[in-house]
Order: sequence, then C-alpha cells, then structure tokens
Amino acid sequence: MSDLIFIGLGLHDEKGITLAGLEAVKECDMIFMEEYTAVLTGASHQKLEELYGKPITFLDRAAVEKGDIILESAKQQKTAFLVPGDVMSATTHVDIWLRARDMGINVKTIPGVSALTAIPGLLGLQIYKFGKITTIPFWEENYKPASFYDVVADNLEMGLHSLVLLDIQADKDRCMTATHAIEMLIDVEKDSGRGIFTPDRLICVVARAGGPDALVRAGNLAELRGMEFGGPMHSIVVPGKLHFMEAEALVKLAGAPREIMD
Repeated sequence: MSDLIFIGLGLHDEKGITLAGLEAVKECDMIFMEEYTAVLTGASHQKLEELYGKPITFLDRAAVEKGDIILESAKQQKTAFLVPGDVMSATTHVDIWLRARDMGINVKTIPGVSALTAIPGLLGLQIYKFGKITTIPFWEENYKPASFYDVVADNLEMGLHSLVLLDIQADKDRCMTATHAIEMLIDVEKDSGRGIFTPDRLICVVARAGGPDALVRAGNLAELRGMEFGGPMHSIVVPGKLHFMEAEALVKLAGAPREIMD
C-alpha cells in the first residue's frame, strides 16, 4: 500500500521530534523535508540524517508547492514528509494532503510542537485570547506590504493578543530579526499615524523558542528598540487586554514593567 506520513519535527533541533514521529520516519523508505516555513536552527542536515539513519531529500519552496515529487514517491513506497514545527500550519501542506487522498494514497499525520503554542506559553499568555496571526515580510524595493499593521490594530480593538511571525528567506539563508521588525513597525506607524506602535506600546519578543537558550523579553517599544536578541528565530507578540495573571507572568517571566500589573 502507498503511504504518505506528514511528521512534525518540533522546534530548534533534531531532538524536537516526538517518539511516534521518530518511529515512523525510521520505517519510511523515502524521506523529504522542507525548510521554508520554519528552520531548525539547532540541527544540521547531518544531525538529522544521523538520527534517522537514512538520507533526506531537502526540498525548496517551489518543489513543495508543486508537490509532484512527494506524491509520486508516496504512490510507490512508504514516504515521509518532514516539517519543522507542526505539520499542517501551512496551506501548501494541506493541499498535498488532499491531493494524496484523492489519489488513493494512505495519509497519516504526526503532529509536532508548534511555535503557535510555544510562544504564548513562554510568555504566560492565554492562547485563547489571541486573535488573527500575521507575518511581517521582508520589504523589497517595490514591495512594502503593511497588512500586518491592520491585523494587529483589529486584534487590539477587540482586546486580543497578536502573534506576529517574522519572515524567512531560506534560499538566502536569511531570517528576520525582531530588531529589524520593530523598525518596520515604527516606519508603518509614521505613515499611518493611527497610534498603534507608539513608544509606550507594550510588545514582547521571543527568540529561539524551544531551544536551550530561548529568550523572552517584554517592554515598551522605545525600550526594546535597538535591543539585540541573539540568533534566529524571532517572533513578536503585541498583548491586548491582559488578565491579571498574564500581566504578572510578563513581569516575572519576561521583564515587563511592573506598572502593567496595576
């Protein structure tokens, strides 16, 4: 029987995979992996292959979005598709899953730890109080989208927290830093003048979630501007209305100013 198993690898390094995922990947005949939706910054290709005891074919974004190489393999042999973080956080992966089902391929998913839950947890924020997630993309000369600003503004209006993911350009070995993203937020604020990202706006930065050197910082925009947060990957959270326990967590876990507890 043809099989396709989507396996989430968790965060940071090769040790983030679940035991169920590790057992499954060892049983597969062909292993593919993508690295454009997220990057395991603590794991080299060599470390991953040593753990699995098998070679991995690493696919770029174009190959994954087309999906043919994965589906053709799965029609003939037991195939694994490895994804940093969780397996179905990207619509491209769902598309492959649906196409495989239509082709009569037996499809299975083994979830992995996701930044979408790990980041709120590291900050002590309640996940059900988060609104729409957004991403800040790298700007190009003639491409400077600012829809992330509107998403945060809408969430704040409803009292909800915003998880702001930062762009990855794996083909250029480039991950956006929180320092870079904060400057972009300030630039958009200057153009819009809506008073969202003012110097006293409380924001949070999470760096290297899931890693042994994970870092969390919370403070006013003016305080965090220009601060260095170390190596990738970085994310930003803009808190909405805080429960008293959330405020205490941000103060004690992330160094937020104590006045947010008042």
